[in-house]
Amino acid sequence: MEVKVYQNKVKVAEEFSKYLIEKSTIQQPFHVALSGGSTPKIVFDVLADEFSNDVDWSSIHLYWGDERCVAPDDEESNYRMTVEHLISKVTIPEGNIHRIKGEDNPKSEAKRYGSLLDKQLPQKLGLPQFDMVILGMGDDGHTASIFPHELNLWDSPDNCEVAIHPESGQRRVSLTGRVINNAKTVVFLVTGESKAEKIKSIVEREEGCLEYPASHVSPKTKDLVWFLDAAAAKQLTLNQS
Repeated sequence: MEVKVYQNKVKVAEEFSKYLIEKSTIQQPFHVALSGGSTPKIVFDVLADEFSNDVDWSSIHLYWGDERCVAPDDEESNYRMTVEHLISKVTIPEGNIHRIKGEDNPKSEAKRYGSLLDKQLPQKLGLPQFDMVILGMGDDGHTASIFPHELNLWDSPDNCEVAIHPESGQRRVSLTGRVINNAKTVVFLVTGESKAEKIKSIVEREEGCLEYPASHVSPKTKDLVWFLDAAAAKQLTLNQS
């Protein structure tokens, strides 16, 4: 595990953009699963506005780690957010965009998207392998759309599952642990003081941390990187890179 701490959200976005460019230059085509949330929104803006000319978009294939079961033009759609903040600003082939169809039947879509991953991604250890999975983390320690009350979904034998938000009851299609942990690189993008307590528990492996889905992220390659701002990292006591 590598922990990178930067002054603020914008610096996190800039440094992650450089990291992504470096990785995607080495590996082509480059298959990446995106995250929703407020931090990726800033990252996408910075990547598109400041670094778009440094990326070979023809070799980038975009997927999603999770999606709310809403139409693609709905305000809550992770796909719509990515279109507004990244896809609409760069020149990427339409065939390189592989969205989760949140408007379709959730169970059917989870199965379809799981099959799509098997077809589109290289296979490693009998499973589809992303070059990079980008994750966020909620205040409750959830990641992708695997929430603490449905931690069993992390160990699902399927590539994707239908998850339920604990408060709203909204259904979501999410990658499962077997796909996330099979990626070459997994990156957490987490900012904000509200995440600091969970960050400390998970990164420092405190007692009880395993109740948080984010603590189960452990890629087989051991290539796990946390990009944090100072606020999110404020309670950490471990040495940081």
